[in-house]
Amino acid sequence: MELQEAIFKRRSVRRFTEDAVTDEELKKIFESVRWSPSWANTQTWEFIVVRDKELIEKVTGTYSDKNPATKCSLSASALIVLCAKTGVSGCYDGKEATPLSNWYMFDLGIAAQTLCLQAHEMGLGTVVVGLMNQDACKKLVAAPEGYEVVAVIPIGRPAVAAKEGPQRKEVPDFVYLNQFGKKMFE
Repeated sequence: MELQEAIFKRRSVRRFTEDAVTDEELKKIFESVRWSPSWANTQTWEFIVVRDKELIEKVTGTYSDKNPATKCSLSASALIVLCAKTGVSGCYDGKEATPLSNWYMFDLGIAAQTLCLQAHEMGLGTVVVGLMNQDACKKLVAAPEGYEVVAVIPIGRPAVAAKEGPQRKEVPDFVYLNQFGKKMFE
């Protein structure tokens, strides 16, 4: 699969089969993730793979009531809890180097995209879940002080074929030249 095809065809998957994702498949995914770029190569991301069904139920219990990913998370082969070490990305000598104090979110976002694209290439499905109580999840997975739980990615084998994606903005509607609002492309 070519990169552009993976980008165009990857979808959030919310229905999985009962077939397990193997440890070898997960290792291949994380091998790709480790090559994701980060601020000054700090690689502040950490991932917790949750396979225990009881813990999957508890982690899913931290989701907001109307989260559409609840059902698929309960049927996923595994949940991947995305964590980030704070006070490193966006910092030099332990001090914030940018006014954006949560730069780790950018780094973790890149790693999450790499994870989802690699999984898609392998025929696996994912969805990024952020509508949740991150502090409650942090306690469940025993993430230490100085780390934040940011999101959960259920992973499994898709139960249905991918559909066409939603409408997207056209390039001229979001790319500007030299200043905001001055279209670069017509």
